[in-house]
Amino acid sequence: MVEDSIVRDASLDGRDLIVRYTPNDRSNHWITAISFILLALSGLAMFHPAMFWLSSLFGGGQWNRILHPFIGVVMFVSFALLAMRFFHHNLLDRDDIQWLKRMDDVIVNREDRLPEVGRYNAGQKLLFFTMIVCLLLLLLSGIVIWRRYFSFYFPIEVIRFAAVVHAATAFVLIVGIIIHIYAAIWVKGSIGAMVRGTVTPGWARKHHPRWFREVVKSERR
Repeated sequence: MVEDSIVRDASLDGRDLIVRYTPNDRSNHWITAISFILLALSGLAMFHPAMFWLSSLFGGGQWNRILHPFIGVVMFVSFALLAMRFFHHNLLDRDDIQWLKRMDDVIVNREDRLPEVGRYNAGQKLLFFTMIVCLLLLLLSGIVIWRRYFSFYFPIEVIRFAAVVHAATAFVLIVGIIIHIYAAIWVKGSIGAMVRGTVTPGWARKHHPRWFREVVKSERR
């Protein structure tokens, strides 16, 4: 399956479909997503006594503390591969700035009044770079507070500061992912694209018209 190509008569009713994500892209995304869920649950279990009961999902408090950083490494590596793969698609341009200035039209879904969107809109791009910053901070602060292997290399003041950074960054990331999930549900067809890997030409033309024209143009070469 080749990304950004049109598959003729691919749907059950004989319509053409556009490949938006390859199997590797989707596997990479879902590994990152599952890792995030596990990290959020295990992290919340350690954040406050009222949520310690979540540690039972991981075999108890000790296993929760052991598994959390290792899952974090898995998520960081998985997202790093995803980031390298899609970095060039998420660079902001002038149309993205105009898109952000017209947030009132975005909220009420008046897409005809917005600048034409390429593969990703400005909101998706900002979330992409937010995740890059958050995961870098989580990795660095996580290494400092990883008691079993690294924390004894750092003074207690640095460890305390890293713990605060880790918690604050995790909060920002959780909020960002909640917004990401809401947006995926709000724009019908987005979740299906990451499950099946394909979208209809109508969906592409409506939500990502500039990207749709690029796909059609490449097919005609």
